[in-house]
Amino acid sequence: MNRFRRPVLALVAGALLCTGVAAQPASAQGQSGSSGPTLRQFADRADLRIGTAVDMAALAEDRTYRRTVGREFDSVTAENVMKWESVEPRRGVHDWKAADDLVRHARAHGQVVRGHTLVWHSQLPGWLTAGVADGSIGPAELRGILRKHITTEVKRYKGRIQQWDVVNEVFEEDGSLRNSLWLRELGPSYIEDAFRWAHAADPKAKLFLNDYNVEGVNPKSTAYYELAKRLRAEGVPVHGFGAQGHLAIQYGFPGQVAENLARFEALGMRTAFTEVDVRMILPTDSDKLATQASYFRRLLDACLGARSCTSFTVWGFTDRYSWVPGVFAGQGAATPMDEEYGRKAAYGALREGLAEGRPDGRQSGVGSGVRQ
Repeated sequence: MNRFRRPVLALVAGALLCTGVAAQPASAQGQSGSSGPTLRQFADRADLRIGTAVDMAALAEDRTYRRTVGREFDSVTAENVMKWESVEPRRGVHDWKAADDLVRHARAHGQVVRGHTLVWHSQLPGWLTAGVADGSIGPAELRGILRKHITTEVKRYKGRIQQWDVVNEVFEEDGSLRNSLWLRELGPSYIEDAFRWAHAADPKAKLFLNDYNVEGVNPKSTAYYELAKRLRAEGVPVHGFGAQGHLAIQYGFPGQVAENLARFEALGMRTAFTEVDVRMILPTDSDKLATQASYFRRLLDACLGARSCTSFTVWGFTDRYSWVPGVFAGQGAATPMDEEYGRKAAYGALREGLAEGRPDGRQSGVGSGVRQ
């Protein structure tokens, strides 16, 4: 889905060197302060990566945001700056600065990086969509352009990206393939091609399918299951299945989440929640926030209950920078912290769930080591 985007500003070099343990401003003390174990400390004990999408303008400009990213999370995802329109705004002219800054910041703070995303129908550079539309870029050339894009980006970050969302949102709700530029011009083989090209560029990175409304068992998630089953049988390097986790309390909680993860695990795949937030119709109240907290916790519990679930990523941790209000009119408050970095019930639910750990008692470095 389209993301609400803010301009990516140049990062101040000194800002990237800040630690995640410095004191909070007075307005955040007792809310997002560093007292007690952090989410990442509890996640480490539970053998899980806890992650967040990162707004690079906020990382540069907002001291509290920057410190919270470093303190609470051990995995980060670029919200926008690794998408094609950002890294190659003009054909053959790349702009890697913001993506490089995120990778460098992650390394300085002991965090892994999820790459997002290599092939998507949205946020494509204008030169590409215009060329396809006017016929100046035909299918054969387009395939070569896609291969070059994937190869160039994955090679640039070889060894520095733990997981890549290789193909993103390729199915409709009924389980049919999305009628995207890629399907129309290249046919369905573009999906397996993308995985093969990404694997060739970095054989150690874990490669994921990724989509929304696939948390539970439904026609869309079943289409992904059948696709993954076929591709893996054909030797295509598809390693993981990412359920985004964009939920809304007014629509209820998805059914059969644990069962859905289990069937991908049975294929020998990793699973992950990759973009979790839980929006609501504004204004908030205590009942809505309690429901939100239960939704975060239920997704986390499903992840902790699946040995294959390697990471749990929230799509932003503070309402101050959430994409939701810019896309869903009248909705918001979708993250675990409010606009002033106050911890909501959802933050507490995540912290408690991570503290309880996995049902089988596996600890980091004891079990399968899926965090690596």
